[in-house]
Amino acid sequence: MKTVLVIESSISGKAGKSTQLIEQFVAKLPSSVQLDRIDLAAEPLPHLEMNEIAAWMTPEADRSLEQAALARHSDDLIDRFKQADAIILGVPMYNFGVPSQLKALFDRIARAGITFKYTEQGPVGLLADKPVVIFATRGGIYQGTGADSQTPFLQQFFNFIGLSEQHFIYAEGLNMGEDAARATLDKAEQRIAALSEELAA
Repeated sequence: MKTVLVIESSISGKAGKSTQLIEQFVAKLPSSVQLDRIDLAAEPLPHLEMNEIAAWMTPEADRSLEQAALARHSDDLIDRFKQADAIILGVPMYNFGVPSQLKALFDRIARAGITFKYTEQGPVGLLADKPVVIFATRGGIYQGTGADSQTPFLQQFFNFIGLSEQHFIYAEGLNMGEDAARATLDKAEQRIAALSEELAA
């Protein structure tokens, strides 16, 4: 594992629990690993609009300067996904869903003919599989319940583009008192230690 793409989506920045768990994880990786960081709070992506999609659909040689600049958002992100040997995401739960800034990134990663294709048997992901580590942090307890819309969405999205090796690390009940928060963070830290060693092997 040479390059790890780190995606932070907490609006709390470095104070966000998902971001702090990411930092604990990367601290356990070999020093030779290079980190490619995307901080969606510090540099949020705009929501996807039709003119950007039109830029994608225009042949590269025919794009205007404005279209070339718009297409570059998606092209650069997809290239970073391709170049990474593993991807780490911090995903806090906001109103039962993923942060909107993370959805804006996903909207630029899912590109027909580039990261997936349609076939007679259904869509097929085109990215080479690699580990995806997801730090899911929540104020309440949702894992395994119908209120957890994040997990099936993330599973489906990454499977859709070809990334099926997914590792979820949950930290739940963070707003349910100090003892509950400490217990779930301790459990997450144990999982971090085991998984970082596994992926570095």
